[in-house]
Amino acid sequence: MGAGKTTVGRLVAARLGVGFADSDHVVEERAGKPVADIFVEDGEAAFRSLERDAVAWLLEHHDGVLSLGGGAVLDPATRELLAGHRVVFLRVGLAEAVKRVGLGVGRPLLLGNVRSRVKQLLDERTPVYQGLARLTVETDERTAEQVADEILAALQSP
Repeated sequence: MGAGKTTVGRLVAARLGVGFADSDHVVEERAGKPVADIFVEDGEAAFRSLERDAVAWLLEHHDGVLSLGGGAVLDPATRELLAGHRVVFLRVGLAEAVKRVGLGVGRPLLLGNVRSRVKQLLDERTPVYQGLARLTVETDERTAEQVADEILAALQSP
């Protein structure tokens, strides 16, 4: 959250000449409501189920760059689906993540003390991200273009 997945993903896709998809957008389309409303009205478990189905569908039908929601890879079934794919972890530090997400408006997992929640989520998720990613790219104090350049360079090297 706040790492720039969507912005960087769009840049990488455009430079590669392929499509871009965001799993959160697919979830919203299928549910007919925003992610925040799904969390509030249906609960996190319902959202995660929709998310897992969306990721599975995208991996089968989308040929291009895919941006996953920050919690998607916490699901073991989703991690299995990602095996064999090029997974990039955009690492963002606590201070930078808090600055980028602001007050967390529209981010249901950030209700309450934003800094504390972001720290908790980073602490929980980072080991999973690191274990799954083939490439880790630091995003702090870098533009989206710089991050995209590093990803593209890594994808082109043997």
